[in-house]
Amino acid sequence: MTDSVPTEAAVPGADPAAAAGWLTLPDVAERLDLPISKIHQMIRDRELLAVRRDGVRRIPADLVANSIVLKHLPGVLTLLTDAGYDDEAALRWLYEPDDTLSGGTPAAALAGDHAREVKRRAQALGF
Repeated sequence: MTDSVPTEAAVPGADPAAAAGWLTLPDVAERLDLPISKIHQMIRDRELLAVRRDGVRRIPADLVANSIVLKHLPGVLTLLTDAGYDDEAALRWLYEPDDTLSGGTPAAALAGDHAREVKRRAQALGF
């Protein structure tokens, strides 16, 4: 996991904070009704993606929709890690505009009908 934080300038074409907002780890713990230690474990296990913003670890709010982690997010994060992506690069990839996906980004498509396509594209990055 990287401690560097992509700023708006480092995420070309997309700002996850503007798209969905950020949640702090305690906010995520409350939303998921889990202890904060479980949230830290989920980040270590690549079930959630957290980056530092203003010195605080945060998670894009739309990755924790309807009080659950998006179903396919852990698999996509594993595929991106296997392809050599760090947290900053994974965040950039998830929010890169893509008109061929519903929602316009891989992150938005994970919540819809194109989740398998997002996983397929993430898998292809390793080759």
